[in-house]
Amino acid sequence: MSVSKKRIWGWMAFDWASQPFYTLGLTFIFGPYFASVATSYLMDGGLDSDTAKAQAQSIWSTGQVFAGLFIALTAPFLGAYADQSGRKIPWIAFFSIIYVIAAASLWGLLPDSDAVWLYMAIFFIGFVAAESALNFINAILPSLGNEDQVGRISGSGAAFGYWGGVVSLIIVLLFFAENGDSDTTLIGLAPAFGLNPDLKEGTRATGPIIAVWYIIFMIPFFLWVRDAAPVQKEKVRLGAVARDLGQTLKSVLARKSLRNFLLASMLYRDAVNALYAYGGIYAGLVLDWEITFIGIFGVIAAIFAAIVTWAAGIADARFGPKPVIVTAIWAMIGVSIVIVGMSREALFGVPLPEGSSLPDTIFFICGAIIGGAGGAVYSASRSLMVRHSHPDRPAEAFGLFALSGKATAFLAPALIALFGYLTSSVQLAYLPVLFLFICGLLLLRWVNKDGDRAEWSAS
Repeated sequence: MSVSKKRIWGWMAFDWASQPFYTLGLTFIFGPYFASVATSYLMDGGLDSDTAKAQAQSIWSTGQVFAGLFIALTAPFLGAYADQSGRKIPWIAFFSIIYVIAAASLWGLLPDSDAVWLYMAIFFIGFVAAESALNFINAILPSLGNEDQVGRISGSGAAFGYWGGVVSLIIVLLFFAENGDSDTTLIGLAPAFGLNPDLKEGTRATGPIIAVWYIIFMIPFFLWVRDAAPVQKEKVRLGAVARDLGQTLKSVLARKSLRNFLLASMLYRDAVNALYAYGGIYAGLVLDWEITFIGIFGVIAAIFAAIVTWAAGIADARFGPKPVIVTAIWAMIGVSIVIVGMSREALFGVPLPEGSSLPDTIFFICGAIIGGAGGAVYSASRSLMVRHSHPDRPAEAFGLFALSGKATAFLAPALIALFGYLTSSVQLAYLPVLFLFICGLLLLRWVNKDGDRAEWSAS
């Protein structure tokens, strides 16, 4: 299969363009800032500090629950529709517009705001748009190479995206985000463009920066990537789309490898997303890290993620995606155990000296592992999905992949929220994440490392 290098680079541009939403928004800058604003709001309402922190985390979890449910319900249908019409680019453009508007709107969350539910909703509307666009981006992947090539392309694209996250995070830390309670950034500069540090305008600028970054770096995608499938000129009938999708869902039950892969990825990807979504919040609420320190942590994690994800793409091409996924899950099981057993004062029940830096060092290592293992899981999972997808219906296949990733996307956030509420402990709230990884790992035992495309083709 001969594919233009421009088309491949254009496809990878999406990862670079969209990664700041996850790096700056979800994990390292806006997420922790939202948690601090929500905690202050709840404490003003009369809650004590620990309870307010746990409930602030629960508010964030609520957004993830509803966003995951919406994506799970819509992704397979949108994928089937895109396959029948042959159109993916218009859907990517549509969700891109929503993404940009939502990201830019995050500017409005003031430090003393009582509109925490509103801005949680705005953020996760942007999250839905980003994930929905990603489904169609993933559906283009099978057309970029053969089964041996897509693993490397997937890993390279994901690694390229992480580098985008690194660069954007460094820019925000050096020139925008306020360093703790000071009026300056990490390197002692006033926030760029005269932004007011008293109103946290440097940190709040994260939203508009995410939006502008996306607009600029999606240009190569829209210039160099076109729909490969023939575009259906006749009107696509929704009833026919629904019937075809129903038949596909029924056929999944008869595919042992595909069925178990979708179930496994449903669990372990949910757990990975939880670690990404709550890593910065954990650092802020448990270890009392300031935003800029969390940002430094994010830079290290993202650099490690870029390197390991690139290496995982090479390993995928050589050994296949399944061994890469299994290795990465074992790494994240270890991290999850550490997170549950660590606090500022103790490590697995063993008291630490007052002011000990050991928890900080350990969590920096955990962040690097989360970044690297999470990136490897992300790239190898979509590579393994290519091996399980029908060659003529890639968008529908990745719609099912999105369904498996989001059908229980409410589960980890809901369980984290429940455990946090019941225990009033941010650490113990992470126990469900550990269980999800273990269950996903067990289900992978029944997944064929080579997929089941032969069965799809025979059906």
